[in-house]
Amino acid sequence: MIAIAATLADRRRLRRADLDKVGWVPWTTLFFLALLAAVVLLALAAKARLAG
Repeated sequence: MIAIAATLADRRRLRRADLDKVGWVPWTTLFFLALLAAVVLLALAAKARLAG
């Protein structure tokens, strides 16, 4: 959910009307960190599921 929110916020930032109003949140970095966490957690869940 965090990765989706960061993607939407980054898209909104790229489409802003006033180009001088730059945000301070690094949405792309947050997206990649959230995606990495999701992949790691999915891999751990799959490993635990396969182990029984």
